[in-house]
Amino acid sequence: MSKSFQLTNRRAFLRYLAASPAILGANKIMGQPAFDIFDPYAPQLITRAQDAINVFDFHEAAKQSYMPGHYTYMSMGTDGGGTLRANREGFKKYQLRMRRLINTRLLDTSIELFGRHYPTPIIIAPCGHQRAFHAEAEIPVARAAQSRETEMILSTVTSLAVEDVNAARGQPVWYQLYVDEEWETTRGIVKRVEAAGCPVMAITVDLPISNREADMRHHRADNPSCQGCHAPDSGVIPPKPMYTGLVRTFSDRSFLDWDYVDRIRDITDMKIVIKGIVTARDAELAIEHGVDGVIVSNHGGRAEDSGRSTIESLPEVVDAINGRVPVIIDSGFRRGTDIFKALVLGADAIAIGRPYLWGLGSFGQEGVETVLDILKRELEITMKQAGTINIDEINQGYIA
Repeated sequence: MSKSFQLTNRRAFLRYLAASPAILGANKIMGQPAFDIFDPYAPQLITRAQDAINVFDFHEAAKQSYMPGHYTYMSMGTDGGGTLRANREGFKKYQLRMRRLINTRLLDTSIELFGRHYPTPIIIAPCGHQRAFHAEAEIPVARAAQSRETEMILSTVTSLAVEDVNAARGQPVWYQLYVDEEWETTRGIVKRVEAAGCPVMAITVDLPISNREADMRHHRADNPSCQGCHAPDSGVIPPKPMYTGLVRTFSDRSFLDWDYVDRIRDITDMKIVIKGIVTARDAELAIEHGVDGVIVSNHGGRAEDSGRSTIESLPEVVDAINGRVPVIIDSGFRRGTDIFKALVLGADAIAIGRPYLWGLGSFGQEGVETVLDILKRELEITMKQAGTINIDEINQGYIA
């Protein structure tokens, strides 16, 4: 048998093997990792933001850049992670009814919220401690919010002061408030945020206390790799800037009630949004107490282990609100179809958290911008498939 014949046959066999379904069952063939092309979680390790196919690609990239403790803090749930998983599984319980033969060339994804116009119904949710994910902390996120005309909600436990984030954003952001048992501390933060020009304050009510087992396992206080930054005398991580000059207590927030919300509303002219509403009764109470909006949230599965997703909680909250104030929803949103389903069920806007942190940790501002772009593109595709040319046309007729 000639060498040329053997070489030709070998090449033919390798071409056959490369095209065979068997390649998906192997760990590694011809130096290339094998993966299921239909699995969005498949390990596609991108080296440029522009190479991302979906937001899950940023997750893979971020895992390579985060310190283990920081990754755990960002990704963990509470107890056994039941609510964390439910937030994704809940979307599977709703199927979409797609329309045909409707001209959707002139598509409009914009919304109006609290008197402002936004090009998409996507909001950047509050996520604290962002210096754990990027050296510039919230600055790249604020600049991405500016470039994409996206609303940003800043966490109370931000790594940077609200004034600095507002400057990077180019206008005042919304502010998320963790109340303090010491009233003067809460009052001091509210007055500072109002003086900074923030138009909306979102009071978080879904985290009186939680059982974050994954976080406990890291034991930051006696972990040498953590103490280089977190030791009291390290000088690497400064105190949270929003507590400058204030006494911060670390007790649980089980004292928080509607009377406390009323006290906050009485000392500010900012619009008050309650973040963490998941039942009709609490939605009704929010209206009774004069709030300006609600956010359906379970803290991304980081607060209670109810096992109930926010997308399943949304319909009863929307029915109770009955159009009187805006309804925003967060927790578990990863796809344009997820966003569309929330709009179908009555949400006015959708807030994302972990996906933009993945983008931030892997590629900074460009990563955050690309995450927003991907979700917008996927939403546009879904709207075209459904035959809806603007957000107002999306209604419950599109849910099976």
